[in-house]
Formats: sequence, C-alpha cells, structure tokens
Amino acid sequence: MTELVVVAFDDPGEADRALTELTRLQKEYLVDLEDAVVAIRDEGGKVRLKQSVDLIGAGAASGGLWGAMWGSVVGLLFLNPLLGLATGAALGAGAGALSGKLADFGINDDFIRSLGETLQPNSSALFVLLRKVQPDKVLSEVSRFKGKVIRSSLSPDQEKRLQEALSGANVAMPGSAASGTAAAA
Repeated sequence: MTELVVVAFDDPGEADRALTELTRLQKEYLVDLEDAVVAIRDEGGKVRLKQSVDLIGAGAASGGLWGAMWGSVVGLLFLNPLLGLATGAALGAGAGALSGKLADFGINDDFIRSLGETLQPNSSALFVLLRKVQPDKVLSEVSRFKGKVIRSSLSPDQEKRLQEALSGANVAMPGSAASGTAAAA
C-alpha cells in the first residue's frame, strides 16, 4: 500500500538533504519511493517545487528517440532517411517535452503548492510517496534530520514513531512484523 508523508523543516535546504538520504536508502533497497517532491518557501513567501523525476527531460528524450525511429521509417519511404530522422527526432522531442510538462506524476502538484503556502518563509518540506520501507533501518537513518510531520497517511503509531525520530527522541525499534511496512520517510 502506498503511503504519503509530508515533513516540514525550518531550514530551506534540509528537505533536499533528507531526499538525498532517502535516495541513498532506495539504492540499498531499504525504501521504495514512488514519488518525492521538495517544496521550498523563500524569504519572500514564494513556493518553489523541485520534482525528483524530471518529466519534461524524460519526455523529450523518449519522444526524440521514438520520433527519430519513425522519422527514419517515413524517410525511407520517401528516399530521404536522414531528413526523416532529423525531422522525426525534433518533432518527437517537442511532443515528448510537451507531454512531460502536462503530466502529473505521483503527488498532485496543486496539493503540494497549497500545503507549501502554509510553510513559514525560509523553510522547506519534503513530500514523499512510499511504496514500501524497512521502518527500523530507515527511522534510524532519518533521525539526524530535525523536522515535523505535517501530513501523512500512516497509522497513528507509525506517525508517532516517525515524529519521535525526527524530533531526536529515543525511538524504540521493535523488530516485530507488527511495526508496519511504511513507518518512515
């Protein structure tokens, strides 16, 4: 089951550092992130979002490859495969970038912006959509970040354990299966 966790930080760079740590933990197969977004509210109150997945770049690259392939096929039919390749790649990249711009992957951007507006100026928040997690190992790793859980779909016990880890309290790390699969982000 997918879980949403939103953690606010007093430092504008702390959410980025926490996401970097979660990305490292994902490479170790301790957490499986579906989506992650960092929201930073600057001193002027403007909210900036940093997506963990660059949909525009990914769409342009994918569209460019498909466009080049189909452009070559069409170019072969008209005896000019190089022109078809170049034209197809350009059109495909443009279409892919547009589709990436219009796509909303994972966490809804409107939800992120509305919650980002509630942050104090010069602070940040990390929005994480988790597929699964090894809670005992992840809680100990994220305990060095000081933040506050402001929204989550975790059980009350899991949310309490995460908040205790983020506030620096000693967190009991039971090894039982009853501790849940998505207790931390």
